[in-house]
Amino acid sequence: MKEKDPRLHVVIAVANLPVERDRRVIREVKALEAAGYRVTVICPRGKQKLTHVPGTLDARIRSYKMYESTGGAVSFAVEFAWSFMCIGWHLAAAVLRDRAVAAQVCNPPDVFWPLALAMRAIGRPWVFDHHDLSPEVYQARGGRPGSALDRILLKLEKWSQRSASAVVSTNESYRELAISRGGCDPARVVVVRNGPSAGEVKPVESAPADVDDHTIVYLGVLGAQDGVDNAILAAEKLVELRGRLGWRLVVAGDGECLESLRALTTERKLDDVVEFTGWLGVEEIDRLLRTASVGLQPDPRSAHAEVSTMAKTVEYLARGLPVVGVDMRETRRSAGDAGVYVEHGTPEEFAAVLHRLLDDPVARASMRNVALARFRNTLAWEHQAAAYVRLWDDLLSTRRARYKTTSIVRQAGPGGPVEVSQAEHRQ
Repeated sequence: MKEKDPRLHVVIAVANLPVERDRRVIREVKALEAAGYRVTVICPRGKQKLTHVPGTLDARIRSYKMYESTGGAVSFAVEFAWSFMCIGWHLAAAVLRDRAVAAQVCNPPDVFWPLALAMRAIGRPWVFDHHDLSPEVYQARGGRPGSALDRILLKLEKWSQRSASAVVSTNESYRELAISRGGCDPARVVVVRNGPSAGEVKPVESAPADVDDHTIVYLGVLGAQDGVDNAILAAEKLVELRGRLGWRLVVAGDGECLESLRALTTERKLDDVVEFTGWLGVEEIDRLLRTASVGLQPDPRSAHAEVSTMAKTVEYLARGLPVVGVDMRETRRSAGDAGVYVEHGTPEEFAAVLHRLLDDPVARASMRNVALARFRNTLAWEHQAAAYVRLWDDLLSTRRARYKTTSIVRQAGPGGPVEVSQAEHRQ
């Protein structure tokens, strides 16, 4: 008879994409494994139909076929209901059959609070990992503030936060909203930022030599609210300022707007200076950003963007890339003096700043040093993982008291070996 795994079992549910494309969740899983937990992830099924989380020791994936919304309130409602049923089914199986002792859900959508109430009713902690502000995303995509749907989204967000044992916020602005808008106790709202671990990033020279062929990078999701069309139009203006030689714009990512962005590039006759790479893996991202000159954050100003930390920005800073973006609160909190900020985010503004920055190696070198220091001292995932694991240790302190660490398993990860604790039940 197979011996039962003695580690405390935590379930993480993510509804909007397969886990292999959610680097934050993968890092969370690895942090929990390194702290001696066993982890299962419930998520939509990806093209590769993976059964284990990439880069982890033995984290299992319980996947389901994703329902893809065609747009409109009814279609989104069907998508959310489908996600709720699938996640609820797999969560019940994990609790009843696989002895799961706690769960975390990552939004969007904000519809899983009934599962939170059910878990807490049987003494299982529930963590709400607040990835995105659904009401603000709705507004950024053309929704009307104060409309019936906007009010529903606000209610769902509040119920998701209030029903959780703890809330994980991706930055201070999200934490402030969880307290003020969600009515959460400040003691149970913890900031865990997005960003790569130091191990995912190869050593970066602090003052690289100037180059003749510059790469401007956009890294991330290609959604309607991400402003990538402005990046393409900025490239058109940059052609007017410096010609077509000695630089290129690389758009690395995927999303609903990919085809329209390709069409815009062709329409504006920019195929020779704009390159689309599609979705990249961790090593591919590192290789691209290490050879780039500037990272672009073209997100237009909105209620959502103002308080959101863009994962791409931290990825840029980790490789010492100067950041060019719209002057918004959380962008400045992340990049500080490693960024150059424009007021409105027009193509003309972006092009003018990029043109000036590409011709100023001294400024880029200075910003590079600031970026590397901010990442090393504050933003690297290692700093965030400590707060994340501490939260789980506190929530499961009573159960953990019955376990003791007995051995170490070495696991290969993107940054080299990671020590993973195995736990044994205390007799």
